[in-house]
Amino acid sequence: MSDHDSGYKLLFSHPDMVRDLLQGFVKEEWVEQLDFSSLEKVSGSYVADDLRDREDDVIWRVRWGKEWLFVYLLLEFQSAVDWIMSVRTDAYVMLLYQDLVKAGQIKRGDRLPPVLPVVLYNGKSLWTAALDVSDLITPIPRELDRYRPRTRYLLIDLVRYENATLVSMHNLVAALCRLEKSQTPEEIRAVVALLVDWLKAPEQLSLRRAFTVMLGRVLLPRRVPGQVIPELNDLQEVDAMLAETVGEWTKEWESKGRQKGEATMLTRQLQRRFGTIPEWASEKVSKANLSSLEEWSLRIFDAQSLDDVFSD
Repeated sequence: MSDHDSGYKLLFSHPDMVRDLLQGFVKEEWVEQLDFSSLEKVSGSYVADDLRDREDDVIWRVRWGKEWLFVYLLLEFQSAVDWIMSVRTDAYVMLLYQDLVKAGQIKRGDRLPPVLPVVLYNGKSLWTAALDVSDLITPIPRELDRYRPRTRYLLIDLVRYENATLVSMHNLVAALCRLEKSQTPEEIRAVVALLVDWLKAPEQLSLRRAFTVMLGRVLLPRRVPGQVIPELNDLQEVDAMLAETVGEWTKEWESKGRQKGEATMLTRQLQRRFGTIPEWASEKVSKANLSSLEEWSLRIFDAQSLDDVFSD
């Protein structure tokens, strides 16, 4: 499991995160009927090996009236959309039911508890996969339709929420979304200041630590690759470090943003001039510094081939 997946698993191993996820991002009336004081994380010993192998998933249960509701969080942090996600969530839910029966939590004659599968996604690409497994099945005659499985999951696309909406929310998951969307050190500092204020209680120390770990080992290294991030023990240390390095990092981020923009523009120019770009040329563009990108952009006007553009 990557540092990124581990960081998120650590965050969503805290009941406050699960509560804010449900209250802030599931806009349905039944959520108001949940007893969040009963939130309980399902331990690894509670499920069989098939589910334990899903190391990046977290399972919680919460009282819904007299019944338990299970919340199955699937942490999907990948560059590509998984088109068959609805099949996977359907399989995981069925495995969970099977394990509940094996563990004696569900007796013969009892009804199975409801399960809410939640997919947390933070990829750059829009999520285009089917949300219900039934949408992946070939259209069938009306008489057969009743046999078609129907299992839907809730998609939380962390980076697709509007900033104005997130800023208006006093919500830990909304703060996480803002961190994922952050483009400058100032934006990160603004969210860190909120977290310092929101997580003051002694019993929230572990959650403060989880956010500190995510920032120090996942988000900041991703934002400023190559920079040495010191070991951070508290959110206030994160804020202090950002205050000291904000000027330097802002210049670096702006430079990387310009470099990325130049690379994107050059790629479009090459495609328009020469058609499909081979992998070697795409890799050369992606790894080039700003000076080289600018030089190659000028050569396009006279070049007769890709070799002419990239020649030394």
